[in-house]
Amino acid sequence: MSDLIKIGISACLLGEKVRYDGGHKHDRYITDTLGRYFAFVPVCPETECGLGVPREAMRLEGDPAHPRLVTNKTHVDHTARMTTWVNERIKALAAEDLCGFIFKKGSPSSGLYRVKVYNDQGYPSNSGRGLFAAAFTRWFPRIPVEEEGRLHDPELRENFIERIFALKRWRSFLDRQPTVGKLVDFHTREKLLLMAHSPKHYRSMGKRVAESKTMLPESLHAAYETLLMEALSKKATRAKQTNALMHVLGYFKKQISADEKQEVLELIENYRQKNVPLIVPVTLINHFVRKYQQSYLAAQTYLNPHPVDLRLRNHC
Repeated sequence: MSDLIKIGISACLLGEKVRYDGGHKHDRYITDTLGRYFAFVPVCPETECGLGVPREAMRLEGDPAHPRLVTNKTHVDHTARMTTWVNERIKALAAEDLCGFIFKKGSPSSGLYRVKVYNDQGYPSNSGRGLFAAAFTRWFPRIPVEEEGRLHDPELRENFIERIFALKRWRSFLDRQPTVGKLVDFHTREKLLLMAHSPKHYRSMGKRVAESKTMLPESLHAAYETLLMEALSKKATRAKQTNALMHVLGYFKKQISADEKQEVLELIENYRQKNVPLIVPVTLINHFVRKYQQSYLAAQTYLNPHPVDLRLRNHC
């Protein structure tokens, strides 16, 4: 259990019967697949703030930027109750060392994107965010967040989970009495992964590391963490992935044969043209890393950023 990464989650996604109708929204991918690597901290804003099960359904009304939480039929306003609970729950979650959060789509408390907010005439717009989700993202802007429905998109799923593992690596770095030298090592190991997401951020982070002796450690680490999570939130496009793969190949120029180089180049091109998934050229490169004992590349997070059995790089 100590090796599991702790993330928050809407309780209904774990199969807990906490929804307004007494049901749940158990997501087997989350519990059966991600559960091998993540320890879940369940949260149900409605039940935890004192509302029963079953209960009258609720919705958001008013200003999408500052909506009210109101029951559908009786129009009881639970905004103050929910806000009081949210403020206390956020304080408790700050001590949990969460590396991510999976929210329930469409929920007036936990929906992350395009939650319905009804105007005074009773017409909805998909422009809101659940009260708890909004507070969580304000208080913890560097923690990766996602909705369970969006995890069915292979690219969104890969990006979200990749960020969770990256934040865990960073937290582990902070736990080991970090020094400037250790920060240089960390940044070096993350180089190719960062380049695959945002070369611009990689360069900015390099400047931070170079100036590290002129900054207080707390300020330096906070700034680096912000840039790290911002960088990895950028989409790793095929063009950027191809560029990273070509950088990898450059480290073998004095080792691999002409035929081996051509084989890698062909797979990289096939990946660029969407004929094969990223795992194909990466697997061959990892083979050559072991064969030629390429220590620099062996330390690169890019080649093994998360467990292979999650199959996050298997989509074309």
